[in-house]
Amino acid sequence: MAGHSKWATTKHKKAAIDAKRGKLFAKLVKNIEVAARAGGPDVEGNPTLFDAIQKAKKNSVPADNIERAVKRGGGLDGDGVEYFPITYEAYGPGGVGLLIECLTDNKNRAASEVRVAVSRNNGNLADPGSVAFNFARKGVVVVKQSAADDMAILEATMDAGAEEVKDQGETWEVISEATDLVPVRSALQEAGIDYDSADLAFVPNVEVPLSVEDARKLATLVDAIEDLDDVQNIYDNADISDEVAAALAED
Repeated sequence: MAGHSKWATTKHKKAAIDAKRGKLFAKLVKNIEVAARAGGPDVEGNPTLFDAIQKAKKNSVPADNIERAVKRGGGLDGDGVEYFPITYEAYGPGGVGLLIECLTDNKNRAASEVRVAVSRNNGNLADPGSVAFNFARKGVVVVKQSAADDMAILEATMDAGAEEVKDQGETWEVISEATDLVPVRSALQEAGIDYDSADLAFVPNVEVPLSVEDARKLATLVDAIEDLDDVQNIYDNADISDEVAAALAED
């Protein structure tokens, strides 16, 4: 969940999936709770909840966990927890900028844990706005390349607001304005093209090329931040070349 780039693909290949699964489930369930709290538990009338549930299903979150999260978030039982969104900005190795999105029931805890993880792993927290200006909030729909080719995807989604289809190795990313996320996702469904996820995400305007050494350091930093329970998403503007990605894959 470290943004949308070749870097993300490389990182996911390197991740120990089984070890991360429990934390991933918890984050996806938290997203469902927050979506249900904000827009109500009716999936048909709450597209954000629909997308959160679809993403959880794609990642094999058990149906019972999903149902309980909808009920908690929608106020259908008394066990719901109120989570607060907060975003931290940081700089990593090589001057890469990072946006760290959290959902937390304790802002002081989240701030402390993020600060420690960043400072101990070759990073520095940044002033609000100093990193965010280099990112734009976009709709991002991820489609496996085995599901369709880029021209078919673009043809299906252009009228719905798709701006471009990015090649990310094993997946395509369909980029749109944030307000066009649901129409683009719906256009893919109508065309019979299966998709993995549909999210609002921060997409960098300018990327920073990294050496192999700095890319390794960034991997360590991102892993440390991702391990925090309150962290939902990390976005960066690292430009990982094919050569650097190949070197990382050999580690």
